[in-house]
Amino acid sequence: MAFPLRPDAPELPDFSMLKRLARDQLIYLLEQLPGKKDLFIEADLMSPLDRIANVSILKQHEVDKLYKVENKPALSSNEQLCFLVRPRIKNMRYIANLVNADKLAGRTRKYKVIFSPQKFYACEMVLEEEGIYGDVSCDEWAFSLLPLDVDLLSMELPEFFRDYFLEGDQRWTNTVAQALHLLSTLYGSFPNCYGVGRCARMSYELWRKLEEEEDSETKGRRPEIGHIFLLDRDMDFVTALCSQVVYEGLVDDTFRIKCGSVDFGPEVTSSDKSLKVLLNAEDKVFNEIRNEHFSNVFGFLSQKARNLQAQYDRRRGMDIKQMKNFVSQELKGLKQEHRLLSLHIGACESIMKKKTKQDFQELIKTEHALLEGFNIRESTNYIEEHIDRQVSPIESLRLMCLLSITENGLIPKDYRSLKTQYLQSYGPEHLLTFSNLRRAGLLTEQAPGDTLTAVESKVSKLVTDKAAGKITDAFSSLAKRSNFRAISKKLNLIPRVDGEYDLKVPRDMAYVFSGAYVPLSCRIIEQVLERRSWQGLDEVVRLLNCSEFAFTDMTKEDKTSSESLRLILVVFLGGCTFSEISALRFLGREKGYRFIFLTTAITNSARLMEAMSEVKA
Repeated sequence: MAFPLRPDAPELPDFSMLKRLARDQLIYLLEQLPGKKDLFIEADLMSPLDRIANVSILKQHEVDKLYKVENKPALSSNEQLCFLVRPRIKNMRYIANLVNADKLAGRTRKYKVIFSPQKFYACEMVLEEEGIYGDVSCDEWAFSLLPLDVDLLSMELPEFFRDYFLEGDQRWTNTVAQALHLLSTLYGSFPNCYGVGRCARMSYELWRKLEEEEDSETKGRRPEIGHIFLLDRDMDFVTALCSQVVYEGLVDDTFRIKCGSVDFGPEVTSSDKSLKVLLNAEDKVFNEIRNEHFSNVFGFLSQKARNLQAQYDRRRGMDIKQMKNFVSQELKGLKQEHRLLSLHIGACESIMKKKTKQDFQELIKTEHALLEGFNIRESTNYIEEHIDRQVSPIESLRLMCLLSITENGLIPKDYRSLKTQYLQSYGPEHLLTFSNLRRAGLLTEQAPGDTLTAVESKVSKLVTDKAAGKITDAFSSLAKRSNFRAISKKLNLIPRVDGEYDLKVPRDMAYVFSGAYVPLSCRIIEQVLERRSWQGLDEVVRLLNCSEFAFTDMTKEDKTSSESLRLILVVFLGGCTFSEISALRFLGREKGYRFIFLTTAITNSARLMEAMSEVKA
């Protein structure tokens, strides 16, 4: 039922070292302000900080009171104030207002600003403009890698997606390069490096520069990880836009997993309180069902409940000595498992209720039709009905984007009709969101693309294939086109199945979308690993509009063990979904690899749409 690890699976590196490093660095920075101090923390940093250094650790290092950075005056009476913030202009204004208010009141205090993960020149400029640059000391807490699980590292930078893929702001690429540099320093260099996408290329080049500047001390280290992939999110929007049906993905879509933990409300806990639960490999029940298709989860949980009951029932025939052993050794573990089991059963019931209310089956059917390119008119009618019924503004946008990308843009009539209905249904304030989606290539009109296709076909008859390829690239960069149908055919993303797809015994990565679609990002990784390069994938890379941005860097490493060559680090720039993680874990089990994931943040379709939206929920 649950997928066990292969007996020959390579050992994962110990990433707890990253936590210790981050904690030690933070303590060092706090101790530079000796004596009692109040700490102001930005909301975004509260959850990651809790995973690194909890309140008791902060108290040990003379942090007196904790405050949240928010739009209201601070009531701290301490003589030393420390601010732990992201490098954002609004945070600088907040600090400036506080310092200037103290100056007006004739009060002198010590102020320290700690930027995480790095300090930007623009922030220092604002402090200078506000006239307080000389009053505050600034430092960096280079905390850019948070281990959420044994095989999952997150940079916890959800803004990366919007900043880079919509605004074209490249400031975070340096943070990515620093994070990769830290990993190669701790775990040895990566002998084989593959990447696709503009951001991937940029991050890679910055990282290489850092490596060259460094001493050759780490050069002799034995590599622990054999391959690294860098992938841009805009290379595969389709996977991120699909509804998730593996358990962990559904929990994320329904309850929002934040920084590796989830808040289960009273409807799940069967009490009047909410409960924060850490979801990782240490939760034995969750670990067995996280990568499962949702249709298998209830059966597994009920079997688990029966097994648990049988273990409880064993105590009936015990004598005093056996009972004593049972209580001291097994009872605590059984109670813990029982608690986790009831929580996950509650979560499943809650998901079922919500999905039945939404008519989830009909939604999935429409998505599958869009992926396969069938019944497009019916799917468009379904989306129109979805908008007219005002089901959810985010959900309606997602379906429109999925239709647009799979169809290489909407025909002008449909685009205008859907946009008009959407604005009438949800309000004209969404108009700017449409502009954002268009700029990012998520929701486009077909008109320019069609004329280009016609021109391309005429041109290709007159010139050689290679030249035609280059001309097509030039045309593609003019109109952001997805070419999803052509890529899907080339990589066989829609499996041809005789009869029903058996979700209990999956045959390929398509199980994460009920057998209807293999995630494009995961298929590319599989193909490159088979070939050990991009060779033979030139056409795919061209269709992805990434011809100049696909690269391979293989160093001849005699020190690389066969074990480390089966360890693969996949870096998702712009976010990664739990469906992709589950699919690659499946591929690892099938082929004898072990995947490690590094993402700028965990994402899903709703987060993607919210990042593009100008209307904040």
